[in-house]
Amino acid sequence: MRPVPTLQAESDPQPEAPLQLPATLRRIVLTGFMGAGKSTIGRLLAARLGWSFLDLDAHLEARAALSVAEIFARHGEAHFRLLESSALVNALGHAHTVLALGGGTPEILTNRLLLEQTPGTVTIFLNAPFPTLFDRCVLQAIDRPNLADPVRAEARFLERQPLYRRLARHTIDTAAQSPHETAEALLTTLRHRS
Repeated sequence: MRPVPTLQAESDPQPEAPLQLPATLRRIVLTGFMGAGKSTIGRLLAARLGWSFLDLDAHLEARAALSVAEIFARHGEAHFRLLESSALVNALGHAHTVLALGGGTPEILTNRLLLEQTPGTVTIFLNAPFPTLFDRCVLQAIDRPNLADPVRAEARFLERQPLYRRLARHTIDTAAQSPHETAEALLTTLRHRS
């Protein structure tokens, strides 16, 4: 997908050329709870790098020809997780890609092992407190069945936090930053620590 051109005043700097990261880095994986900004920041990051962006849930839906909600309703979460692992294997075969995981992807040991053992892959945890994430989802009118019960959603958030932290090579706090600021902070981290 080509970025939409924007008008610039004469004094505005020209858009920056795509950044170069180490040649061994073939994909960047974003993990975190719903509302963390994985898809929004992933698209910004991919555009900045001149890479492709892939949302794992959308990739899974295209492969299954069903929405995530339909898979859950017809076959249950266990079947969804099997399809998710298969979609992840396929997605990790793509080079020069920013991949946004579903919030529950790291719950499955197979998925964690795939992410940790696929060469050229760096995983970034986009972190923010639960109230911030919940408010973002509500403000964006994101229809997430898992948010119907805020107490249960927060418990799930707390269960997943250690998994996100263990899986990620880097953690970026998104709570007080715009998506653009977060993408730039992430790029700075990758340039200095890769």
